[in-house]
Amino acid sequence: MANSLLSPTAVTREALRVLHQKLNFVGSITREYDDSFARQGAKVGDTLKVRLPNQYVVRTGPTLDAQDTTETSVELKVQTQKGVDLNFTSVDLTLSLDDFSERIIEPAMSVLAANIEADAMGMYKDVYNQVNNQGAAASFAKILQGRKIQVDNLAPLAGRTCNLNTQDNVDLVDALKGLFNDKASISKQYREGFMGRSAGFDFMENTLWPSHTVGTKAGSPLVNGAGQTGGTLATDGWSNSSAILKAGDVFTITGVFRVHPETKQSTGVQQQFVVRADASSNGSGVASLQISPAIITTGAAQNVSNAPGDNMQIQVAGTGAAAHGISMAYHKGAFAFATADMVMPRGVDFAAREVFDGVSMRIVRQYDINNDKFPCRLDVLYGFQTLRPQLACRLANN
Repeated sequence: MANSLLSPTAVTREALRVLHQKLNFVGSITREYDDSFARQGAKVGDTLKVRLPNQYVVRTGPTLDAQDTTETSVELKVQTQKGVDLNFTSVDLTLSLDDFSERIIEPAMSVLAANIEADAMGMYKDVYNQVNNQGAAASFAKILQGRKIQVDNLAPLAGRTCNLNTQDNVDLVDALKGLFNDKASISKQYREGFMGRSAGFDFMENTLWPSHTVGTKAGSPLVNGAGQTGGTLATDGWSNSSAILKAGDVFTITGVFRVHPETKQSTGVQQQFVVRADASSNGSGVASLQISPAIITTGAAQNVSNAPGDNMQIQVAGTGAAAHGISMAYHKGAFAFATADMVMPRGVDFAAREVFDGVSMRIVRQYDINNDKFPCRLDVLYGFQTLRPQLACRLANN
């Protein structure tokens, strides 16, 4: 029986299926905002404001102390377009779908998935919680430390993932191999890289996690001025006129402790901060750091026990100018990823758009009569955003 001509719709559906299987980080974070970019007649443009949970202060005693509700939000922008451009011949389109997928779709979608996934993994620089184990092999004990940080930050029990780089997986697999034997988990290995569930995590492996190179850390950094709050920290004591920190560097401040998210009582554990942008010192060793979380000492959003004192020491994690691995333990609500339905062009041989598990892909095909080919493009328009970084924890190993 002769093969029937493959339609662009069949090609698009197959491409989406392959793409989905290869996105294990993007596939394990929040995806519920995709529909907001696809409502006919009510689209939100390229930016969606995602409302964060409200926070309140508890009253003690019978006297009314009414408080205003101050809602906060973060912006999820869908404005990155990536795609793969191909030439199909008439012969290609008469192949069976399986043959066509193996020869053409698999290689094309693999490289597209890798680029989308790598983009989204850059969100690690927004995460300030970190288990510091630089220069040493990953261990199950360090995974459990990451789990404790998530529990302490009230991450929900369901929807947690531990996504490992390949070296961390090598270090851990022997210790964990006996734990990945649940038949239900084995039967639902629906996504490449999924290994199993243990210690409250779905364990996955991904080759795309980047390493992080720490800034030079040159000097003996100190807080420059008491009582500072907000997302900017004045510091001094650095080496003169040097590039000192990189975006994604994690540090603590002597005497500044994390508070319980609800009771606001000090935990006695130093609050970790992450640098949001590369920083350099001036000729006097002074530097202004853009940090997250912002230092908040009172009210419903309080996150630290007190503002840092003047000349308090700053401890930057890791070895200066050295790289270390990054893996991530996270709840799906820490990050969001969304795709948008792209406009369908007119006046072409064929255009199709399909959605699979929230990923929207468009194919546009035109006929080249001179060469009997069908040049086509497959496009994905997407965006991602860190929503609640406190629900994630970086695992810094090796």
